[in-house]
Amino acid sequence: MDKIGQDEAGSDRAFVIERRIHGPVPVVFDAWARPDRFRTWWVPKSSDITLVSHDAEVRTGGRYQLVMRHPSVDEPMAFFGRYIEVTPPTLIVWTNDEGDDEGAVTRVRFEEDGDATRIVVQEIYPSSAARDAAVESGETAAWAEQLDQLDALIAGRSTGIGAHFTAT
Repeated sequence: MDKIGQDEAGSDRAFVIERRIHGPVPVVFDAWARPDRFRTWWVPKSSDITLVSHDAEVRTGGRYQLVMRHPSVDEPMAFFGRYIEVTPPTLIVWTNDEGDDEGAVTRVRFEEDGDATRIVVQEIYPSSAARDAAVESGETAAWAEQLDQLDALIAGRSTGIGAHFTAT
């Protein structure tokens, strides 16, 4: 479920997407925290984007950088930030620092839901206007496909993006 909503402080700056992923919390968390696994599902298959590299130290105070290429852009695009809080296997919070202005902070919660995991992704923008602009521009549109790809991968369904894996 995608929705525009309130952040945890109650202000109207959040974009929220919730999804049930067919696998246990440690396995789903691992798919986010290990760069080799993250690379297998992160880029939407329907896009023309190629993930050139992904470096991440997924721990509180760690950093990440994603470098992507799109045929309509001559130079690769870098997306980067830092991990504000990482609490395995229940929470990852990171900044999105590549823009000129203050970027969104992304918070992903992993909650047990029977034999599955409920993921709640909350992107918290500096203002409701910044959130509205991100939604209107399509910046938030990839989340649904990304989480579908993650679910297919974790559940072991054939997706063309990787194989079923377990937590290590």
